[in-house]
Amino acid sequence: MNYHFQAHRQVRKNLLDILQNTSHEDLLLIPDGFNNNIYWNIAHTVATQQLLHYYLSGNPFRIDKYWIETYKKGTLPNLNVQKSEVEDLEFLLTETSKILMRDYDSDFFSDYTPYTTSFGMDLKSIQDAIIFNNMHESLHYGYAMAQKRAILGEKY
Repeated sequence: MNYHFQAHRQVRKNLLDILQNTSHEDLLLIPDGFNNNIYWNIAHTVATQQLLHYYLSGNPFRIDKYWIETYKKGTLPNLNVQKSEVEDLEFLLTETSKILMRDYDSDFFSDYTPYTTSFGMDLKSIQDAIIFNNMHESLHYGYAMAQKRAILGEKY
């Protein structure tokens, strides 16, 4: 699983780079052809990671429920995000990855409720969830990069 944790840390670094190197205005802009924004895609990865790993294993979330309720699948982007929330998300991107590794190493995920994702993948264990989550976060990283390119194209 070390490789999968390494991959998770890398995708989170990539997401953090976009978050830190995109203007606040551009993070919240919904580009033509999209139904959400860069910020929502990044916050959604944190919310989904908690649901896939903690909720489905019957464990408490490691983040405030606000993030889950505001950025889970099916939510709409919040266009009123304060800069302090962006800073909180920067922290969560790094910390939730570290916490996941510690929890996994301490056998925190002994139970897991099987779940079929909307992508069509059957998750039967925490290992399945960790591997799938990396794919899910990479997908949203791709969306965030495409949105940033669309925004830069609209401005120039």
